[in-house]
Amino acid sequence: MLIREGDVNDAQVLAGLLGDLDYPNTAEAIAERIVAMAANPDSRLRVAESEGRAVGFISLHFIPQIALAGEFCRITYLCVSSESRGGGIGQQLLDEAERLAADRGCDRMEVHSHTRRVRAHVFYDRAEYEESPKYLMKKLTPR
Repeated sequence: MLIREGDVNDAQVLAGLLGDLDYPNTAEAIAERIVAMAANPDSRLRVAESEGRAVGFISLHFIPQIALAGEFCRITYLCVSSESRGGGIGQQLLDEAERLAADRGCDRMEVHSHTRRVRAHVFYDRAEYEESPKYLMKKLTPR
């Protein structure tokens, strides 16, 4: 298993993985977002590769805190292909994310996971993530 930095060559696979999680996308749209993330020093994209094939990824964003020293790290997406789930790939990606965050001086990790993603909740619970009190959201229309 190799965990490496993601790049635009991964766009097709990442679009497929996101589609499996009900986030349909095109490879072109994902490639644009990968380029934007690569240009942002507060973003990271790591891809898990097995036998030369991308089988999962994790995207991260580092967010400064105004009230506390340091930053926190938000996992924005963690996807593993359906045929590769249960083999430890998700945990390896999570371990890499936590290492990157600790190296950057983050004081915590954060992930939002929809209530319907029961298997994901079990995964994060095993990894010692705790449920946080409340998450509020408002959808905006882009201008």
